[in-house]
Amino acid sequence: MRETMKAVRLHAFGGPDVLVYEDAPKPEIRPGEVLVRVRAVGLNPPDWYLRDGYRALPPEWRPDADFPLILGTDISGVVEATAADVADFQVGDEVFGMVRFPDGVMTGGAYAEYVGTPATHLAHKPARLDHLQAAAAPMSLLTAWQFLIELGHDAPNPFQNFPHEPAELEGRTVLINGAGGGVGHLATQLARARGARVIAVASAKNAAMLGDFGVDQFIDYGKTAIETVVRDVDLVLDAVGGPGMERFLDVIRPGGALFLVNPLGFEGHDVAASRGIKVSSTQVRSNGAQLAQAAALLDRQAVRVVIDSVFPLSEASRAHQRAAEGGIQGKIVLSAV
Repeated sequence: MRETMKAVRLHAFGGPDVLVYEDAPKPEIRPGEVLVRVRAVGLNPPDWYLRDGYRALPPEWRPDADFPLILGTDISGVVEATAADVADFQVGDEVFGMVRFPDGVMTGGAYAEYVGTPATHLAHKPARLDHLQAAAAPMSLLTAWQFLIELGHDAPNPFQNFPHEPAELEGRTVLINGAGGGVGHLATQLARARGARVIAVASAKNAAMLGDFGVDQFIDYGKTAIETVVRDVDLVLDAVGGPGMERFLDVIRPGGALFLVNPLGFEGHDVAASRGIKVSSTQVRSNGAQLAQAAALLDRQAVRVVIDSVFPLSEASRAHQRAAEGGIQGKIVLSAV
């Protein structure tokens, strides 16, 4: 009889209340995989998008569901077992990673006591970080890394009109919109670590945190429209998306770049082309090797992870409700201890 574990499962799409904490089959690993005893899980926007059935996406992008599903990608934990062909990890190793994203988002569920994942999706956990901090990092940090530092894959880009290539950061001026959020607060620090002058745009409550990160300028979007006070930046990274993305073109120098984490709805291609501004986007992908590089920055605190709130795994529905409330500073984490 197959062993069971506790997991948070989805039997139908809907609001936070559809998340059910219950018994589920324990994963069985295949060649190239590692079984991880999960200690903490980081929450990300794709979690609530999937829970809701990706209703905000075009119909052709919505996945077919095979219920029940286990949500989640970001984990930190301890290696429980490895396949015979895995050499980089041993039982007892502390690891973290973004597992099976995006290709296995329907099957790689992290909201569980155990997760089976390709070994290539994991890295050794930074020694300085506890499991809660480590679980908060992977997707947001990899998103920032693949936008700003190194794409690291040649997989097809779902945003075909937005081919992406990271830009030079040393000595450049970079504006981060949404600098207080999960991706934004890590992108801000990465850009600083790579020698950029950083303008951080966020709500007033994030001013102190971003000041601690050493940003060169802070703009409270609730009081100031950035296009009225900023000009001639080399790069804008918009980690927010939504209506009005075209306004960033007015703050970028001719020949600069606009990176859109969520480009859906952007309508400024013609204006961008006329000014020589490159507009691009990409889909973040699991990459343990990149996380291993970033782990060195986390270990020496050149990049720090901020946690908004922590909930028990059994209260994942409450964590999703917290996400729905908005105003998040950093990341929401589930404790699976």
